[in-house]
Amino acid sequence: MAHSNQKRPQTTVVLAMSADGKIADVKRSPARFSSSVDQTHLEKQLAAADAVLFGAGTLRTYGTTMSISNPQLLQQRLQHNLPPQPLQIVASLSAEIDPQIRFFRQEVSRWLLTTTPGARRWHEGVEFARILVCEAPAANGIDWISALEQFASLGISRLAVIGGGELVASLIADDLIDEFWLTVCPLILGGADAPTPVEGTGFVSEQLAPRLELLSAEVINQEVFLHYRRQRLED
Repeated sequence: MAHSNQKRPQTTVVLAMSADGKIADVKRSPARFSSSVDQTHLEKQLAAADAVLFGAGTLRTYGTTMSISNPQLLQQRLQHNLPPQPLQIVASLSAEIDPQIRFFRQEVSRWLLTTTPGARRWHEGVEFARILVCEAPAANGIDWISALEQFASLGISRLAVIGGGELVASLIADDLIDEFWLTVCPLILGGADAPTPVEGTGFVSEQLAPRLELLSAEVINQEVFLHYRRQRLED
């Protein structure tokens, strides 16, 4: 559960990975190894969110974001007075994104989370409906605690995070992730430089590593769907 004294969205990571824990190959090619069952699962998780957060690297790799197409999920969002598609939030320090990619032609609302230099590249209200600047000057990065507090103040209560590993690592470092949905797919990608669900500098000991509680595990057609909750002292 989210911290009761922390005004931020309930935040869930949703990722598919190989059996050896890779979310892409060593060339960081678009990951197409999960099944249609996993794609349906991903769409269901995104449909439950107010907003979807992902890094610019993920966007550059795919060129698009996943939109909700299942009629039942669209109807559920309508019944909850939600727009057909969740808000799409791109996080990037530099905001160096090709404006010609298909993402900017998709019928979704787009926000940009960036730094002051990154914000200068774009005009609010054109490609991005809103540009949020949340800088952590000492770390030369994004102030994630402030960013998620801003999300909450702007009406986002459920946030889905779909990569990449550096972004997930940054959120974990500030203890801002509440749940994980990890799909384990039956293949080995290998490679020391192949990306994993959590990149960053890592934790120096297992005593400092975040602990998880397994909520469910389901096997469907050789894929394993794992649902974890972040364990905290108050739990």
